[in-house]
Amino acid sequence: MTGPKPADRTSRRGFLETTGQGLAASALAGVAIPAVHAGESHTIKIALVGCGGRGTGAAANALSTRSGPIKLVAMADVFENRLKMSYEALTNTSGDGGSVDRPAGTWGRDQVDVPPDRRFIGFDAYKHAMECLSPGDIVLLTTPCAFRSVHFAHAIERGLNVFMEKPTTVDGPSTRKMLELADRSSTRNLKVGVGLMCRHCDARKALLERIRDGQIGDITLLKTYRLVGPAGFTGPKPPDMSELLYQVKNYLSFFWASGGLVHDYTSHNIDECCWMKGSWPVRAHGLAGRYYRTDEVDQNLDHYSVEYTFADGTNLFLNARNMNGCHGEFASYAHGTKGSAVISTSMHTPAKCRIYKGHNFAKGELNWAFPQPEPNPYQLEWDHLVAAIREDRPYNEARRGAEASLVQIMGRMACHTGQVVTWDQALNHTQEFAPGLESLTMASAAPIHPGKDGRYPTPQPGLLGDREYQA
Repeated sequence: MTGPKPADRTSRRGFLETTGQGLAASALAGVAIPAVHAGESHTIKIALVGCGGRGTGAAANALSTRSGPIKLVAMADVFENRLKMSYEALTNTSGDGGSVDRPAGTWGRDQVDVPPDRRFIGFDAYKHAMECLSPGDIVLLTTPCAFRSVHFAHAIERGLNVFMEKPTTVDGPSTRKMLELADRSSTRNLKVGVGLMCRHCDARKALLERIRDGQIGDITLLKTYRLVGPAGFTGPKPPDMSELLYQVKNYLSFFWASGGLVHDYTSHNIDECCWMKGSWPVRAHGLAGRYYRTDEVDQNLDHYSVEYTFADGTNLFLNARNMNGCHGEFASYAHGTKGSAVISTSMHTPAKCRIYKGHNFAKGELNWAFPQPEPNPYQLEWDHLVAAIREDRPYNEARRGAEASLVQIMGRMACHTGQVVTWDQALNHTQEFAPGLESLTMASAAPIHPGKDGRYPTPQPGLLGDREYQA
């Protein structure tokens, strides 16, 4: 198997020939999407679907763009209290100015125009929120990623531009569906942003140019770490909550909803390394396990180590751990024949990208460092998306977002099955974690259920070599 660059992967679509037949007859197949140009006074309306911390932060960034008037007009969630908290945060424009996921106080109160009749609750709330928009407006899709393709398909039918949070898929079937939808959105000239905001980071862009210029030589090794405390571990369901809402609320605890904690947490780390390499890996194998659990019943493992291999034999090593009392690190690195580079230092911003003569990252060997402070990439990704809409420039990150998710799926699957997993095997795998999500209601059964011991099924590497878990 060869390892083409990300852009070259787009020709490998034989598996899509039948996937989207049911979606092809869109109600807007012949409708032209009106362009919004920078010189017009057109107000872009936005709707927020998924009102958690990341959704609220994305809405704040959208409202903080300065290329023209923009207004939030509708909100949707399955939890009324979460929507209420998000609304209150967005209407309190004092903000704190420093948090990625909290309002920064850079928009006007009149930009939030969401009266009670445009605040929708339920699994079909996304449809009602999108009905408040016109073709060419923007819908923010920031629910648990299992719902991404369902909501994206409806946005395409309505001719809406889209911002969707990462990751965008959780398994092979949802990736194939998302790739088909990416092509459909491109043919409609819709603008689509995906929340892999590291690709909009000025520091990382400057580092990439220097790597391409040969300043660290040929890349021989990439490594990335997210060694942090526990997250996504949860105890038994409370008796006053339905099984379905319990799993949606604790989405990081369930593979169907989020791909699991490792899938959500390593998105940026893996993507920024592949960006520097200029390619996606062709195969993966890895190890994972679960320690020190007491009453937690979720599906997550708490440590992962993945060796990705690119077509030229170069490796990317991913190490992820969620444990207290252990060495902590949250960074990505590139090693080359002439030196090394820091891709990111701590968290995702500021990246503090640097280049060194050697491989020990010693201060005396520093060759270059991006000047501080850095523009916030969470804001830049929105500035770029809205500018592309107003100027009617091609702008669609949906395919790349799906491919980035597939790299994560490939590594996670290798750990969960105990097998070497290739790109094609991950892409064409038949295990669909949660089919039929478009039909969910508040009364629906959950996609997965606990066993007699009250615990949810976990991976069994070697025993279940053909699937990630037995539902």
